[in-house]
Amino acid sequence: MIYSAVILAAGAGTRMKSRIPKVLHEICGENMIRRVIGEVKASGIGDITVVIGNGWEEVKKNLKDFDVGFALQKEQLGTGHAVQMAEKSLTDEGNVIILCGDMPLIRRYTIHSLMKSHENSNSDITVLTAKVERPFGYGRIVKGSRGELIKIVEERDADDKERKINEINSGVYCFRSNVLKKHLCDLSSQNEQGEYYLTDLVEIGVKNGYIVKTHELIDSEEILGVNSRKQLAEAEAIMRKRIVEKHMDQGVTFINPEHSYIDSDVFIGMDTIIYPGVTLKGNTVIGENCIIGDNSKIVDSTIEDGVEIQYAIIKDSLVKKDTTVGPFAYLRPGSRIGEKVKIGDFVEIKNSVIGDGTKASHLAYVGDAQVGKNVNIGCGVVFVNYNGKDKQKVIIEDEAFIGSNVNLVAPVKVNKRGFVAAGTTVTLEVPEGTLCIGREKQKHVKGWVDRKKLKENKEK
Repeated sequence: MIYSAVILAAGAGTRMKSRIPKVLHEICGENMIRRVIGEVKASGIGDITVVIGNGWEEVKKNLKDFDVGFALQKEQLGTGHAVQMAEKSLTDEGNVIILCGDMPLIRRYTIHSLMKSHENSNSDITVLTAKVERPFGYGRIVKGSRGELIKIVEERDADDKERKINEINSGVYCFRSNVLKKHLCDLSSQNEQGEYYLTDLVEIGVKNGYIVKTHELIDSEEILGVNSRKQLAEAEAIMRKRIVEKHMDQGVTFINPEHSYIDSDVFIGMDTIIYPGVTLKGNTVIGENCIIGDNSKIVDSTIEDGVEIQYAIIKDSLVKKDTTVGPFAYLRPGSRIGEKVKIGDFVEIKNSVIGDGTKASHLAYVGDAQVGKNVNIGCGVVFVNYNGKDKQKVIIEDEAFIGSNVNLVAPVKVNKRGFVAAGTTVTLEVPEGTLCIGREKQKHVKGWVDRKKLKENKEK
């Protein structure tokens, strides 16, 4: 059967207390509206119209890479009014799924099962419902003595008996397109809010003799609508749990799952161990048999097999096999770290290539550099890459030794097996296999300490 979708994303979200349009708030690295669109597309629906209103220009810009249509709801006069704004996009044939853009936990399987239920019961209208312990704030599903759906009543318009009903409206519907188009104009704003409720179409459908059914959702968490920062945090926690459980099912160990923060698009290989407080964001890929230590943060980076990372921050970088990073290391964007490398305590790498087997064990800054294989970078080494105007490059070839407290003033090159003595400031190219010493010859001044003390005593 032919299906299209209308996603309602025009609400202001005043309870969010934000200048950002509500549907652009993120859940585990992806904003809500993109999540909903992604699940709709994954269910097999390609024809999607997004109803936009509050902050519509920003929402439309954010979705420019999606093949979706848009309908503008200038005034927010209810869900029924929102669908009326999308009426031109509705075809006369097929079926229409209507969802909310602030429902980021909805799954593709649920959308697909709603479609199948709609088809199997030959319904004109199918409402996705759920039974919950605390139905406060939701529209109630009112059924007759035979269990048939009679109407949906919003809580603010419900009487005491109706408010005790624990089966709620999810805000997700499936309509025959011609039925929806025919009766959108029958909606009325004669209610407490003065709005056009999409839910009224259920009662209209019953009165006109259409087949109106419900499809009950087992996991009510999926229909959590996000209207406040508290609900945003609740949705984030549920999504985090889903993501972590997915990785555990695929062979990843989490020492404390509740304190792991993994974005949806992250990949983690089998037998990797994730310690508490780890944050993995964006398009990050973690290989197999890795250890990602406590409170490490990795963003848009690739970590190959067998890497150990401790208390480190890594952004937009590549770390190859069997390398160790940290503790307290920082790999800034553009870092490409080779195999069996050691990046130790308080080492910062930026926009640099580090060859296989190289060691920078502690307290060094490597910026805008090309470092070869099996190089030693000593404690306190600084790659002086910035002259106040331009960034310059330092090249260190294979098997070079850079002693402690060396300054390498770019642009400069240390050739293969060059040896730079501790305390040297390098401004000229170091030839292959050559010792470079740039410090002043050590002097001893006898009696200087006693004379200094004598002078200080006289001054007192």
